[in-house]
Amino acid sequence: MTRIAAPAKPGLLVKATLRSARRTTAKMTARETESMIEPLEAFAHTPGLLLGYGMLELANQRASKLPKRLKELVVLKAATLMGCEYCMDIGSAIARRSGLSDEQLLALPRYRESGLFDELEVLALDYAVAMSRTPVTVPDELFEALRERLGDAGLVELTQLIALENYRSRFNMALEIGSAGFSEGMVCAISDPAAAAGEGAPPLAGQGAHRAAGTPPAPAARAGNGAAATHAA
Repeated sequence: MTRIAAPAKPGLLVKATLRSARRTTAKMTARETESMIEPLEAFAHTPGLLLGYGMLELANQRASKLPKRLKELVVLKAATLMGCEYCMDIGSAIARRSGLSDEQLLALPRYRESGLFDELEVLALDYAVAMSRTPVTVPDELFEALRERLGDAGLVELTQLIALENYRSRFNMALEIGSAGFSEGMVCAISDPAAAAGEGAPPLAGQGAHRAAGTPPAPAARAGNGAAATHAA
């Protein structure tokens, strides 16, 4: 249960904003649940922050330098590194709708060895790992490899996506906002905090970035049956 519930008597503008967020979230995930917009309900205690954050999310959704699948992939990876239940939950639902398979969701902790991701995806996942560590340590080789493929604008968009997910995750975890049931009964990505802590650091760009398929799949994790499931609205 979240530490801060929705305000008892929100103003008209806040009510309208939350109704719109509920509709948008349902469209993104193809599900409606009781606690689907808990992060925004917390923001509703400070309407100015709610509106500002909403504008940031809207700009984030409209950014178009990167393929949607790649965007959702790195966001979900960052969520697993942080261990945010809400974020992994909603992120798995959105990523699945963007074209990621159940096998790919489960392979995120071992993405380099799985053979399920292409070269650009592996590089972007490496970047998500590097950015989600404290302190942030991004090798020059990795940065330049991504810039060569995405250009400056694309790399800025990628950086912003990962940074925003780190923000969402820390906000949700501090307020103990948990899984909302977006991936209930379906495969959900699992937490991988060891990677964020610096264990098993990824090699520099170009060093074993892509291996052949054949690694045995990990056991299926399903939200709602004890899996460490979840992402943020």
